Amino acid sequence: MKKIYLILFIAFIHVSACKNYDDGNQLPYVAPIVDDEGLPELLSQTDWSPTPIADGILWKHYQFPSIFESRQYINIFDIDLSKDLSIDIPSAGQGNFFTVSQAAELHQVDVAINGSYFGTTYGNSTTYYKKNGTLITPTVAGFDSFRENSAFTIDAAGKPAVVKKPSGGWDQLDAPFVLAGGPLLVYDGKEVEQFDQSFNTLRHPRTVVGITADKHLLMLVVDGRSTQSQGLTTAQLAKLMLNLGCTAAMKMDG
Repeated sequence: MKKIYLILFIAFIHVSACKNYDDGNQLPYVAPIVDDEGLPELLSQTDWSPTPIADGILWKHYQFPSIFESRQYINIFDIDLSKDLSIDIPSAGQGNFFTVSQAAELHQVDVAINGSYFGTTYGNSTTYYKKNGTLITPTVAGFDSFRENSAFTIDAAGKPAVVKKPSGGWDQLDAPFVLAGGPLLVYDGKEVEQFDQSFNTLRHPRTVVGITADKHLLMLVVDGRSTQSQGLTTAQLAKLMLNLGCTAAMKMDG
């Protein structure tokens, strides 16, 4: 059985997401109205340079010279959920910091990406995180609600999903694995309107998970803050994930 892990709480990724850089479009930038005209055709013609990782796991990547009026380097892990796969959400644990590559090697997995938001001083999640039915951390007080309005869940049968935050809070979810994050980008096959906050409207490196109509899990990573890849706004991410076939998608850390 192949293992796919969402790796949580890798400090250096989150820290870099909070800084301003002069390299790339982290300079003053006014987010335009996002128009996806031509995006489906562009994506259908993209030579993604697919590389099989294991049965049911495909790694795709492409350096876009122009998408959303910018250069972007995008990586996608396309995971067929009909295959014999194991998905887990391990934690680095209190006070532990290591890279995603180190975590993947430690757990001997095929695919690993960064998870949701974390405390840079103590190394644990700052959003709701439940593992094996046990609450590890609640969302910290004062956390932006639009950055934890969705969650990546794994049910008792091992099936992953992207869900909205219940009106009564995360404790209402029965899934044994729950990792909150956000913003929610796509839900019920439709784009979700994004709040007018700089976190959303500035271009940043981004990590995203989405579920497609044909039951694939997409793990997408957009590089950012460089002349080769400037990063995306959350509205641009929503357009991208919808046009990649997602019926539900959420942003993780980044």
